[in-house]
Amino acid sequence: MLRAKRAGQWNLYAQNPDSSSHLFSTSQGAGTAILTLLGGFHPQTQSLWLTDIAHHHLAIALIFLIAGHMYRTNFGIGHSIKDLLEAHIPPGGRLGRGHKGLYDTINNSVHFQLGLALASLGVITSLVAQHMYSLPAYAFIAQDFTTQAALYTHHQYIAGFIMTGAFAHGAIFFIRDYNPAQNEDNVLARMLDHKEAIISHLSWASLFLGFHTLGLYVHNDVMLAFGTPEKQILIEPIFAQWIQSAHGKTSYGFDVLLSSTSGPAFNAGRNIWLPGWLNAVNENRNSLFLTIGPGDFLVHHAIALGLHTTTLILVKGALDARGSKLMPDKKDFGSSFPCDGPGRGGTCDISAWDAFYLAVFWMLNTIGWVTFYWHWKHITLWQGNVSQFNESSTYLMGWLRDYLW
Repeated sequence: MLRAKRAGQWNLYAQNPDSSSHLFSTSQGAGTAILTLLGGFHPQTQSLWLTDIAHHHLAIALIFLIAGHMYRTNFGIGHSIKDLLEAHIPPGGRLGRGHKGLYDTINNSVHFQLGLALASLGVITSLVAQHMYSLPAYAFIAQDFTTQAALYTHHQYIAGFIMTGAFAHGAIFFIRDYNPAQNEDNVLARMLDHKEAIISHLSWASLFLGFHTLGLYVHNDVMLAFGTPEKQILIEPIFAQWIQSAHGKTSYGFDVLLSSTSGPAFNAGRNIWLPGWLNAVNENRNSLFLTIGPGDFLVHHAIALGLHTTTLILVKGALDARGSKLMPDKKDFGSSFPCDGPGRGGTCDISAWDAFYLAVFWMLNTIGWVTFYWHWKHITLWQGNVSQFNESSTYLMGWLRDYLW
């Protein structure tokens, strides 16, 4: 192995991979390769090839080692983040002084740093929930349905708490650590200046999603109640289907890019694309690219409603944390305070803490929808009865009768 490395013959590491008849944890069908780019899943374990995972981690490690020298820490190597922020001039001057003052503001606020860290970790945790079932890394985990359901639910709820925590600490930053003089006319100041526009746009998006999604569900319920299911409004998620087709899924009949066997992308890609990828995408035994239809379209918009409403409450709480028209001196009262009496026209439940508290309920509600959707979709997949989800998920009574009850 070391001889191949010194000679630069790294392709030797990929020679003789495990065969498709390989029996896990035995030598039957086992190869000698340690770094491969096979793609797809091991036919017996239905998990990613271990040699693919090793290759991926080695490549990521090399990129991180190089990228780690890009930005300066305690040593004189790399770019200064402060210099980068100060030098950045927004196009057309539309963001005022841009990122000037941000470096010191972030450096001097533990709550700002914690908010950024929580926001990053929250999104990553939600991605972990998604990737653990769609790209299973552990051997045989794809066949352990209880474990998969538990891991998905666990990581989505953890992600919800972490992401709401990001906004809570962002609001505390605005109350305790934000200095208007240091951030004059930069992106933070301009965000506060435009808070009414930001909040009203988020409010509009939430109302639009709420009325239209619920309206479609209720319309479909009425059509079923009247015995005319053919009059349901069923919208195919054609853009998402097109994206799946472009990546090689053939069941939609789009005949585009990798799903077009006669197209240039497919032909040129034969030597480039991982040999197991197209098989995995079109295989019904995994959760890589689930077939989607009108029921998925509706529930994704219901989840979007929950996400936008949660975000609306959190963003309003953070942007109004320093003060609002009703209570301009709110920052002097801290992050949480009780009602300030009738003298101001009613100040109950308007502290930054109250916004966080109320948003948590929306977050929990939304993740309930997320996990119900994931669970019902997968139960029907595992039972080989996916048509039940497709037929019953387009109206509320279907959800209640065929899943929840």
